[in-house]
Amino acid sequence: MAVPATVTMLLIVAAVLPIVVIRTAEARAFFVFGDSLVDSGNNNYLATTARADSPPYGVDYPTRRPTGRFSNGLNIPDLISERIGQSEPPLPYLSPELTGRRLLNGANFASAGIGVLNDTGIQFINIIRMYQQLAYFQAYQRRIRGLIGAARAKRVVSGALVLITVGGNDFVNNYYLVPYSARSRQLALPDYVKYVISEYKKLLKILYKLGGKRVLVTGTGPLGCAPAERAMRGTNGGCSAELQRAAALFNPQLDEVLSELNREIGRDVFVGVNTAQMHNDFVTNPGAFGFATSKVACCGQGPYNGLGLCTPASNLCPNRNLYAFWDAFHPSEKANRIIVEQMFSGTAEYMKPMNLTTILQLDART
Repeated sequence: MAVPATVTMLLIVAAVLPIVVIRTAEARAFFVFGDSLVDSGNNNYLATTARADSPPYGVDYPTRRPTGRFSNGLNIPDLISERIGQSEPPLPYLSPELTGRRLLNGANFASAGIGVLNDTGIQFINIIRMYQQLAYFQAYQRRIRGLIGAARAKRVVSGALVLITVGGNDFVNNYYLVPYSARSRQLALPDYVKYVISEYKKLLKILYKLGGKRVLVTGTGPLGCAPAERAMRGTNGGCSAELQRAAALFNPQLDEVLSELNREIGRDVFVGVNTAQMHNDFVTNPGAFGFATSKVACCGQGPYNGLGLCTPASNLCPNRNLYAFWDAFHPSEKANRIIVEQMFSGTAEYMKPMNLTTILQLDART
């Protein structure tokens, strides 16, 4: 498959130029909401099976130890934080270390296993569902008001960058969790997608009311192409057609909701991140990005290393940079770096209505 010119240019630029880190006297705060793709360790503090706190998770993290990130190393929030000039990524909200001045850096409220809907991920029992994440955001604001006063606290929140990544689990860990799931018996897929989108819109409205003024909203990746779905639902190693159909229905409707909300507000608060296309680039043509495979996970077991959890007993690849997927569901650090580079420099095909570099330049003038 031919490599799109925009992708070729991205690779050339990434290879020959140093990463530009935007430094300011005081870097803006950064808040993260969502699921395991962006969880930096909240679930370590919960009684849940949705955890990444044992090896080989973290094998390439600077400490070489598991942190609760569902990655071999850094995740997307880590890489964005680095690029916007923060001295450290926002800590998990449940971390006892999130106190004092470190609160001004922001917080990560994400929790592995959650979805837009409250009944998503019920098998994980004790996880931080979206409405609870938003409640914690309110509690966070009360804490910083006590630390720096109401006026400055409001500026910290309104000037912050926000990332929300949620929705994939509403299909993987709900609608398609088991054959004839409760949701699949209740609603046909197109109606279910409309319902999830309507509930997501409510969450985004609350996030705006709570002070979010620059919100990156990611769509779902190619859900059916994760190693787990190839192993369980794919045919002859192909992607799961049903989960691909779900993503194809979900992402355009989410994009339309973001445009509607921006029109209602009168400014570009919500920025759509086309993670489906970002993933598809390296899933369909892994060699163009230096990957040996986008079908087989680095860590796991069974077909495509796509069955079960990544554990010390799992198969583990020696070179994580050759794998687009770290485990059965989550991208490797290298794949995360490609995604974040597109967030900063991607065209309107990837970032709508503008990329992160443009956002930071605009916001620096106000």
